[in-house]
Amino acid sequence: MTINRRGTMAAAAVVLGLTLTGCGDLTQDGSAGSDSGTIKLGMLAPLTGSSAAIGPYMKHGAQLAVDEINAAGGVDGRKLSLTVEDEACDPKTAAAGAAKLVSASIDISVGGYCSSATLPTLSIFGKTNIPMLIPAANSADLVAQKRNNVFLINGTGIQQAEAAAQFIKESGSRSVALIDDNTSYSADITKRTDKNLRADGVRVAEHQAVTAGESDYSGAVNAVLKAKADFVYWTGYYQEGGLLIKQLKAAGYRGRIMVADGSVDAKLVQIAGKHNAQGVFATMTQTPQTIPGGQAWVAKYKKKFGSEPGPYSTQAYDAVRVAAEAVKKAGTTDGQALTAALEKTDGFKIFSGPLKFTPEHTLSAGGFDILVVKDNGFVPNK
Repeated sequence: MTINRRGTMAAAAVVLGLTLTGCGDLTQDGSAGSDSGTIKLGMLAPLTGSSAAIGPYMKHGAQLAVDEINAAGGVDGRKLSLTVEDEACDPKTAAAGAAKLVSASIDISVGGYCSSATLPTLSIFGKTNIPMLIPAANSADLVAQKRNNVFLINGTGIQQAEAAAQFIKESGSRSVALIDDNTSYSADITKRTDKNLRADGVRVAEHQAVTAGESDYSGAVNAVLKAKADFVYWTGYYQEGGLLIKQLKAAGYRGRIMVADGSVDAKLVQIAGKHNAQGVFATMTQTPQTIPGGQAWVAKYKKKFGSEPGPYSTQAYDAVRVAAEAVKKAGTTDGQALTAALEKTDGFKIFSGPLKFTPEHTLSAGGFDILVVKDNGFVPNK
């Protein structure tokens, strides 16, 4: 089944072209909050660490948007630049990267992958009134900070938990095991999925929290088998998720397995083993390969970077486009003016559909799909 499938019209509108052109010559770099000079974008993405495979997808997706907008004349004659720093899915690394971006006088942040690493950057960017368009990190803890300058381009953990519980219930499961890595993002999805399942009358037989970075998850595996669970939902990242799947299968588990969006990458299949990963489900927002009508965009990405796009490349692409549109509407890079422009966004076409933010600065539409592993990657579950 598929939840909240996106229409081909919205995707086609993104693929067909941009409307952020302007006129006039490029002026010299201005100071932050100016109405002239280069518009400086900053991105935090995992370039090292266990989720390093995601970083290039985000970086390249954002750079593609920057290059396209600049080639079309920029925003009212102003060109865009992109500076990328490592977050490594580590709070300290991310905080250091955010400080570097602030020192580089960026106007808007268009990054953020791991929620636990993104959380400490909220105050850093907030102190200098830099708007944040977060393309991937989606923990409800980010929303709970209630920071006026923070906007999420990805669906939230609330929406993901709803999609997960709905699919698990419709699968006919009688006994569910929920496993997280105790990080903000992962634990939040688990907690909300647990609540939704219980409200729907589905039995949650086991809840395990493992330590990220370890290689032996026999304790969690044995707990799943002892509880006689027929459905396992893993809400952490692909490195641990691949090992968990491999160890569950080796121990004789034959029930269904589903992973959250942090595990949706071909590396999960490699780590788990192709045979073990077949039929593993996932809750996921759109990826380039699963967007109806997105093939033209995939071709552009491949031509420019010589590789296939992956998870969060389109969200990063859209974050840049939304940032540019906000500058166009505000007529300046002043932080307060940009925040006001973002709050008024209504109908701007991005991959997930016409963009409108809720009062909490989350997506008002564009939920999660159910994917499934087939061969070496994830495809829509039909």
